[in-house]
Amino acid sequence: MKILMVCLGNICRSPLAEGIMQHLADEAGLNWQVDSAGTGKWHIGQSPDMRSIKAARDQGVDISKQVCRLFTVADFDEFDLILVMDKSNLGNVRDMARNDADRKKVKLLLGNDIVPDPYYDDELFAPVFKLIEAGCKEIIKQYA
Repeated sequence: MKILMVCLGNICRSPLAEGIMQHLADEAGLNWQVDSAGTGKWHIGQSPDMRSIKAARDQGVDISKQVCRLFTVADFDEFDLILVMDKSNLGNVRDMARNDADRKKVKLLLGNDIVPDPYYDDELFAPVFKLIEAGCKEIIKQYA
């Protein structure tokens, strides 16, 4: 299974989601590949936000070597499942879909709920980690 995590800038939520999902999949012995991307191009080539790196490290997950990249149409061909963090990301990614098969791959990570963007509030990074972790555990239950 190949999973892509998507948020706006690919520096806060989706790098956390990539790291958490890969960590949990590896622990479960699943041969999954996880990546992340953003719908905005401001941070291409950069490392994740230091606050995301710290929140992940505090929970035993290393995301420090990730590099931010932009979501592209080719990702529909590369990935089996595309998990987005909020409804804006959902709309942006679905708008790029070429057909129903592409659209069916795109889902909110938390079902009908969103992962709030912690960028403007340092105190949100740890709770966002926990939300994403819970969502990733549910995905593993559904798809393992």
